[in-house]
Amino acid sequence: MPAMKLTLQNRITTLMIISSVIFISAFTFIQLNNQIANIDRYNKYRADLSTLIVKNNLEAIVKEVTAETIPQYIKSSLISLSESNITREMTVFDTEGTIIASTKDNDKISYKDMNEIENLKIALGKNRWFISSEDKTKQKLYIYIAINKESPAISYVAKLSLPLASAYEAFQEVYWPITVAIIVIILANIVFGFVLSKTVIGPIRTLNQVTKIIAAGDLSVRTDINTQDELEELGSTFNYMTEELAKMKERAENANPLTKLPGNIVIHEEIEKRIKDNRKFMVIYCDLDNFKAFNDKYGIAKGDEAIKLTSEIFKDAVKDKGEVDDFLGHEGGDDFILLTVPEKAQGVADYITQEFDKRVRALYNEDDLQQGHIIAHARDGSIKEFPLMTISLAGITNAHRKINSYGEVTNIAAEVKKKAKAIEGSVFVIDKRTD
Repeated sequence: MPAMKLTLQNRITTLMIISSVIFISAFTFIQLNNQIANIDRYNKYRADLSTLIVKNNLEAIVKEVTAETIPQYIKSSLISLSESNITREMTVFDTEGTIIASTKDNDKISYKDMNEIENLKIALGKNRWFISSEDKTKQKLYIYIAINKESPAISYVAKLSLPLASAYEAFQEVYWPITVAIIVIILANIVFGFVLSKTVIGPIRTLNQVTKIIAAGDLSVRTDINTQDELEELGSTFNYMTEELAKMKERAENANPLTKLPGNIVIHEEIEKRIKDNRKFMVIYCDLDNFKAFNDKYGIAKGDEAIKLTSEIFKDAVKDKGEVDDFLGHEGGDDFILLTVPEKAQGVADYITQEFDKRVRALYNEDDLQQGHIIAHARDGSIKEFPLMTISLAGITNAHRKINSYGEVTNIAAEVKKKAKAIEGSVFVIDKRTD
């Protein structure tokens, strides 16, 4: 089963979705990190403040009340501190690990707590009256505070439990900014997708549809793309290509089936175009002398060979002696037309007459070549001798006088061809009249 092809719109949509997901993920990650950092700074400030308040409060108690009432007053102080939101979780125990008071029921002293008491004693020797440790699994910050009745000895230890910043807590804080960002990105993608569809996808679809119509043979269809950019330029180029294809098709339909050269319509257009552009030109009309007699004797197939031979000679003449933009047409039968510049006309014509006289001999049998003529029926039905075929070329140019239309060219050509055919052998006669 062939793999499903993605359309350009699907690829762009997929790219937009992937880009949006990457952007939203990066935005969320940055926002979460910033919020976690903010929460950490707040918790640190709160921890410092809570630590100082708890130490001052509890040290005042242990220094002012009797040993028997210390637990009662500390318990009361913990309740007061908890209600004031100074700390939610706090435990006070002595250096032996006995709990004096706690905000939690059934609180116990862990092995870690006892290690921290020893660490706290060491820290006091370095003028530090509290130490802290983190528990990432429980997202808790533990602060152990030395409570001194008489410095430097530790009388009691207060353990504060404060929350660490969590991704969930940070997400709760940035939920709305992220939601707004997602909505904005979705709306932006919708707008961008709509604009893209109108300015890129739409014109491409139009070109695709028009291409299919042209491929089906309708060369009249044109695109109408107005985007003021390269796509509009592409549409204009496409229309130009279609126009040229239509011209090529018209030329192909008008071309002579035997020689494949352009016919009357294209010949007319080419001459009119040169007249309109005020270009100097030479139109060379061709006529084969004694062609009908040859065709009658040797048959239509041999006559076609003579036509093809003439076509090849004309093509060779243009290639070897003419210009790049010279034009060669075939009106039908033995009538050929060559369009060139006046400066090249004589060289082209000499090549044609010389080559024709040499190469036409291959079309005759040996007997006719030896006697230098053929015997065939004339137009009146009588049997006559006809010379071997020669070629008459008539040249019409606007180098000496103004020519205004194709019709004027054909009228002059008829006169010049008559003069050329009146001359024996292959000749090139140019109309040099100035009016």
